Amino acid sequence: MSNRDPNTYKLLTPGPLTTTLTVREAMLVDRCTWDDDYKSMTQDIRARLLKIAHAGDDYTAVLMQGSGTFGVESVLSSLPGANDHVLVLVNGAYSKRMCEILARHKIAHTALEFDWAETPDTAAVEAHLAAHPEVTMVSMVHNETTTGLLNDIESVARVVKAAGRTMIVDAMSSFGAVDIDVPGLDLDVVVSSANKCIQGVPGFSFVIVKKAVLEASKGNARTLSLDLYDQWATLEKDGGKWRYTSPTHVVAAFHQALLELEAEGGVAARGKRYAEMNRRLREGMEKLGFRAYVTPEHQGPIITTFFYPSDDFSFDDMYAALKREGYVIYPGKLTERPSFRLGNIGEIHAEDVEAILELFSKYTASHRA
Repeated sequence: MSNRDPNTYKLLTPGPLTTTLTVREAMLVDRCTWDDDYKSMTQDIRARLLKIAHAGDDYTAVLMQGSGTFGVESVLSSLPGANDHVLVLVNGAYSKRMCEILARHKIAHTALEFDWAETPDTAAVEAHLAAHPEVTMVSMVHNETTTGLLNDIESVARVVKAAGRTMIVDAMSSFGAVDIDVPGLDLDVVVSSANKCIQGVPGFSFVIVKKAVLEASKGNARTLSLDLYDQWATLEKDGGKWRYTSPTHVVAAFHQALLELEAEGGVAARGKRYAEMNRRLREGMEKLGFRAYVTPEHQGPIITTFFYPSDDFSFDDMYAALKREGYVIYPGKLTERPSFRLGNIGEIHAEDVEAILELFSKYTASHRA
């Protein structure tokens, strides 16, 4: 019988993810939202996020309560004005979700759709913008965790900015592991979340945005609690005070996670670790007969989608078998073919990859017998 703690798992998921003990310990202190030390922590987080983004004084960082989708909805429901039209580049479930948000708020938008295994075609984007002068903003996902695809935001941004449009990037599953030179690419907005590559816990999202874009959006918000401009104005006026009750324990954990990211060697070192774990995992799974959905040249560093190896394959059965051994994986989000996903962000190291591959090997061998 295993002496493993049945309540402790390694999460091979795209977030929430396995955190360090020290990140979790940061949540053991109760903090007051009005306290100067806590507000200073918030301000330090904002400054560190701008540093990671290579951003200067013309950008700001706004923290927003809720999951990553709350941050995306905050941006898409706050920034467009009555005369704006948003073009969404769709090649996965999370870019489709952007369209759902825009439709819910009755904001003019168009979806330019691409194959979910391919990155958006820059020439198609350029042609669409030339043919549709009504489009004022372009929104896309950087790392689509639907499939594990890493989109080429650099080439798209070049076309979008040359056409004089605003560029919005959902960098939920890339920021902190893939270096994004936000001002270098002239990105207007980048959205991410506490519980992704910086390795905090769920509870808030953050938006890195040009101050001029944010200031121009005053009064555009369709909601009260997700009003990005008002959230920023309060953070600025009150020196780190959030408008409404903030997730104090989560904020403290994220601050600790930022310190640990720096100690690991920053974005370059973390991205290198993730990429290496992803490569080992992908190669090992393919040797066991599991084919990846995304080709290697488009594969992102944090999660891989695999097809079921046979028609009689049971994800639920495999999930239960892996969980008994201390590893939790993710179901697929593809609609046309059954799949599952293996993430490798968080505190996942070589020994974990070896362990999960061994478990898959034993599982597949037992079900072939």
